[in-house]
This record gives sequence, structure tokens and C-alpha cells, in this order.
Amino acid sequence: MRGRKVPSFYTKMFKNKVQELLDTALIERPDLFLIDFNVNEANHIKVIVDGDNGVLVEDCMFLSRAIEHNLDREEQDFSLEVMSAGAASPLVNKRQYKRHINRTLKVKTSSDNIEGVLAEASDDNILLEWKTREPKPVGKGKVTVKKQAHVAYDDIVEAKVMIKF
Repeated sequence: MRGRKVPSFYTKMFKNKVQELLDTALIERPDLFLIDFNVNEANHIKVIVDGDNGVLVEDCMFLSRAIEHNLDREEQDFSLEVMSAGAASPLVNKRQYKRHINRTLKVKTSSDNIEGVLAEASDDNILLEWKTREPKPVGKGKVTVKKQAHVAYDDIVEAKVMIKF
């Protein structure tokens, strides 16, 4: 039975049921938020979450139980995978930016690539700061200049936290 494809009508009904269970669990845990959710035709459920304070294994277990314990395997065969957004995963939710303040981000927009320290994250944009070496206005040599850029969330194509070792 596992892996058998079911008609899309049943897949949609099953996905809606799982979505309701997930939404209820996330209401119970407002510190967690959804990054990605998918149910494929073979009823493989994949949930990716993040949290305002990160995600622990216990958080994934909580969500897994909230879904699995409310589904009947006699009625519907399924597999379930609940995981946190990886350290190298792009930031996709505004809430993720707030918890990465003071970390270095690489932000790609349609017109530019910026790598800088995330100084602020508001409801509309982020503020990146970085230092660069530029020619002195007068004379020879270079001087270190502090730069800033406000980037609207709508302009961000991809943003990743730069992991430094």
C-alpha cells in the first residue's frame, strides 16, 4: 500500500486535514512558524519549521505528534517528516531576519549582491552594514568606510546567513 498513488481529490482532502492539524499546533506554539509544507501524491508529508528562538528536536517531535496522533493510518497510509530550516537554508520569512540580527548575511537582489551585518529588521526592510576600503578623497592611499543599505523584503531574491568558523 505504501507509495501507491491516490487520486488527487483524496490527496487534496488529506493535505487540508494535515494543514488544519499543523495550524492548530502552531497556534499552540506561537514561537514556531512554518517555512514549507508539502504533501505529495504518495502521502509523504514534509514540514519545515523555524522558531523565534531556533528549533529543538523536541519542537519537531511536538509537531510530529500533533499531526500523526490525529490521523488514522487505517484510513490513510502516510509518511511524515518534520524538520527545522537548515543553517544554510535561505531566509524566507520576515520573522527569521529578527533572530539573525548582528549576523553576517549575503543578500541577493535583482540588481545587487550585498554581504553585511544585519543591523535591523523592520516590518518593511532590513538594514545591512559593512566596511569597505575606498580611495582617499584627497591624496594617495585608501580609507576604511562604513556603508549601509536598506533593502526592502520585496527586493530580496535570496538571503542567507554566512556561517563563519
